Amino acid sequence: MHEISEVLDRSLTYLSSREALQSIERDPYWPKWNSPWWHMLLLHEMGLAKKIPEVAILKMTGVLKSHYLPVFSKKEEEVPKGTDPYRNIACLCAVGSIYQVLFDCGLDVDSELPWMRPWFVEYQLPDGGLNCDEEAYTKSSPKSSIVSTLPCLEAVLFCVQKDLASEEIRFLDKGGAYLLKQKLFRRVSTGEVIDKDWLEIRFPRFYEYDYLRGFYFLAKWRERSGFAIPDEMVDEVEDLVSRQWTDEGIQLKRYNFFDKRSYNPNANGSWVWGDATEFDLMKAVSFEGILSLPLTKMWNDVKPQKVEVIEAYQTNYTNPIKLKVGETIKIKKWETNPDWLGWVYGVNELGIGGWVSERYIVESNGVATALRDYDATELTVGIGDKLKVYFEEFGWSWCKNSTASKGWVPTKNLKEL
Repeated sequence: MHEISEVLDRSLTYLSSREALQSIERDPYWPKWNSPWWHMLLLHEMGLAKKIPEVAILKMTGVLKSHYLPVFSKKEEEVPKGTDPYRNIACLCAVGSIYQVLFDCGLDVDSELPWMRPWFVEYQLPDGGLNCDEEAYTKSSPKSSIVSTLPCLEAVLFCVQKDLASEEIRFLDKGGAYLLKQKLFRRVSTGEVIDKDWLEIRFPRFYEYDYLRGFYFLAKWRERSGFAIPDEMVDEVEDLVSRQWTDEGIQLKRYNFFDKRSYNPNANGSWVWGDATEFDLMKAVSFEGILSLPLTKMWNDVKPQKVEVIEAYQTNYTNPIKLKVGETIKIKKWETNPDWLGWVYGVNELGIGGWVSERYIVESNGVATALRDYDATELTVGIGDKLKVYFEEFGWSWCKNSTASKGWVPTKNLKEL
């Protein structure tokens, strides 16, 4: 811990230095992994963005206003002459990453850099993702990149000063559906793992991807919108995390120096490809066997909870309503119990009634249409029963018991173990 404190201070001192400001002026991004950009991004990942010196934030913001093209050029003829493709064209994952850093520093990014946030929605492909390879946008059947997609989804979901716009909600829903279709890390066509490195949680990530990063986005989007995540996916993620879990938290398996090449400046002002270098704080938080506190906190925030029943519950419905996307119900009443506000009682075409979360439907003139699949099954539980909670919805928890039966239980009847 003493060593971390020392190297943290060195990074913060560096970011205030003339050397760092000159580096940003020369290029905000390059070289890897030893420019102010990467110091700032690591501090953000550590939850320490507020410690980034203001002088570095202001310099970075000022340079970003003019350094990059304000559009993501899809064709070579769209690029102005004299543009360095490596230094003057920002990739989507880079924009998504620095947007999050500056937002967490307290900057009004949309006011200072108004071209950034619109990028995410504008460059979403039909499959729901994005791609930093501009050639993808010129193909008849373009395919997205999970690596390019995640920072952009995170920027829109986690960096919000006001309510999400309708187009941003659609953007997040489509992005979430894209991740579900990929099952976080699999090829749609074959089911094969796309990249085995994605099955290992690493730190820092910068713009790289792993299954926990994808799952964390989905879980937080579910909290906000009711977006559905299959229980089987949650179970698989829990199993994968257990491979790096200790009594204290998530343990790293190796040092995450994942790209050894960089675009580096010469003394004469030219730029050439060469070796990448890293800084001391990066080394200090990423080595084999280290406990990663930021990743542990992330998993604890979204993992399924183990609970014990402290008050028995008997289900009231032997024939619970079940809905598929697009099915309709007639709304009969809205929940008035202060503990459960947000539920709607409706009846389907077969005359089966039940309570449905208002986030799962869209209502018009007393008729509601299901936005996602829904199952109103409840669990009968007794005091002392041990359950696994997948998620909560307006005072009710979707649970699995020891016999693998699933259903809703009032959250007030449960105590976390």
